Amino acid sequence: MARRIDVTGTGGVRLAAWEFGDPPKGDPPRSGTDAMIPAQPTGERDGLALTGSEPGAAPGSVNGSGPERTSGVLLLHGLMGRASHWASTARWLSERHRAVALDQRGHGQSEKPPEASFTREAYVEDAEAALEQLGLTPAVLVGHAMGALTAWQLAAKRPDLVRGVIICDMRASALGSASQREWADWFKSWPLPFATLADVRKWFGEDDPWVERPNPARGEFYAEVMQESPDGWRPVFEPEQMLKSRETWVYDAHWEELTQVQCPALVVRGLDGELGRAEAQEMVRVLPRGEYAEVADAGHLVHYDQPEAWRAAIEPFLDSVLTTP
Repeated sequence: MARRIDVTGTGGVRLAAWEFGDPPKGDPPRSGTDAMIPAQPTGERDGLALTGSEPGAAPGSVNGSGPERTSGVLLLHGLMGRASHWASTARWLSERHRAVALDQRGHGQSEKPPEASFTREAYVEDAEAALEQLGLTPAVLVGHAMGALTAWQLAAKRPDLVRGVIICDMRASALGSASQREWADWFKSWPLPFATLADVRKWFGEDDPWVERPNPARGEFYAEVMQESPDGWRPVFEPEQMLKSRETWVYDAHWEELTQVQCPALVVRGLDGELGRAEAQEMVRVLPRGEYAEVADAGHLVHYDQPEAWRAAIEPFLDSVLTTP
């Protein structure tokens, strides 16, 4: 089961935040506010529960009740991702901390209004609003890819809200216009609609031209972001919105913002990921309080490829940051 908490992002965009751990003991029973989200036949979408929790509840509580846990973690997925990709990480985190994963604007079950802004500022302000409305501050931000960029930009902007940052497989260098064109062409290559989820898993795990060797975890990752429509399975996001989101950061380098992150920061890369070792180590050097970790036998989707090794890589950092007064 998972609990949904509604958050209001910048511009009034409705965002869905999720807690995947067991609810804190001592919560009073609810009636009339609970609703079940229809189960989807894949991954962590099975049995999600909407609880009607209110923004601004005290840390570790629902509607301000229940025992308080003072350390908060906000998990930010990457481009095309969704909060449920963090489910396994959030569950073990919730044993000791309050961990919340956010469906960012245009993703998952958050709003996807065509007129919404998909700028860097909008993503950062959404995360800022989530921290404050959820009562997580000061929190550790755990971000993957685009979510990692949001994390370090927010840490630079609002050091009072952030006590630590984990940056997972996100480059600080500019990727350029060629990269953006490749992504646009890649979206066009998707054989939509997919007839079945098995077809989704096979295409993204084996047949996609970007796949160098079979990768079942990648297939599962993309199956998680598909929904059934009248003609087959299609993504829960709009590809055009993803390209708009990406174009706001792909042309620029982000080294200067790294220098402004004053809290402890851990840079994590998969050995076969998109972030090379030399660039990762330079990011660690530029960060005022940077640390480095890498995960063997993992690609870009580090936490999906090797969940146990991912935990081993980040847990000591989290323990040191979240237990420091």
